Amino acid sequence: MKIKYKIWIEKDGKVLFGRGRDDILKAVEKGQSLNTAAKQLEMSYRAAWGRLKASEERMGVKLVEVGAGSRSIQLTAQARAIIARFEQLERDVQKLLATAEKDFRQLTRKEGRS
Repeated sequence: MKIKYKIWIEKDGKVLFGRGRDDILKAVEKGQSLNTAAKQLEMSYRAAWGRLKASEERMGVKLVEVGAGSRSIQLTAQARAIIARFEQLERDVQKLLATAEKDFRQLTRKEGRS
């Protein structure tokens, strides 16, 4: 038995942040390039850039900034904080669901014996 879930944050029906944006930002941080990140995630540069820009506009915060005099980009402090909080939220939900799964398994075993 497994409880499935997917978490994202939205405002007015539009995605602000979720696993996809988290993956893009972590790949950007690793490679310091949106192009490299997009290739790693097997998506187009345009799609990756569009998602980041949409999140920036919807949240009203800058997530990435271009390095001075270079083509590299890096995450802002706010982006790192958002990633950390989102990933903590996912861990918290995973713990809650693990407990719920255990409860459901026990309930279904009891029902099966009756």
